[in-house]
Amino acid sequence: MSSKYRVIDSAVPHFVTYTIVGWADVFTREIYKELFLESLRYCIEHKGLIVHAWVIMTNHVHLIISSTDNKIEFITRDIKKFTSKKIVESIKSNNEESRKEWLLNMFNYAGKTNHNNKEIQFWRQYYHPIELDTDKKLSQRLEYLHMNPVRSGLVWEPWHYKFSSAINYYCNSEGLIRISLL
Repeated sequence: MSSKYRVIDSAVPHFVTYTIVGWADVFTREIYKELFLESLRYCIEHKGLIVHAWVIMTNHVHLIISSTDNKIEFITRDIKKFTSKKIVESIKSNNEESRKEWLLNMFNYAGKTNHNNKEIQFWRQYYHPIELDTDKKLSQRLEYLHMNPVRSGLVWEPWHYKFSSAINYYCNSEGLIRISLL
């Protein structure tokens, strides 16, 4: 992996993206988004994760995160491992999931074609951390992250999107998870 995409100092906020294999729109279902948020909450409480901003889109997640207690790459590993297992289990047991066979086939195929996996692969392997070491980088990524649902046509205003920290920044209100404002 290029040094351009390495975490040097986990205490510095980093912009990261977790993408679902095949860009599958798994997060159109609220139940799967809640499982991802459960993992974030756990890492905030128990692993020293500091979430500065976040958004869950239909097929990827953007975060601005840091940690003074743990390495970002270890926390990312744990989040992706936990959420992939929990979400795939939820898909398997969800009798109302109309795309179950298609999704599970995609995850199985991705897992079999990636030598790093034994069975399934839910997340794409890399998350490309970008160090936000200047005010300009911070503001650009923060705006990009919060405007993502607007650009995708999901909402008219960033703070209208439930699965984002935009409400914390634009309305000074509490969102779904605890964040540390930048």
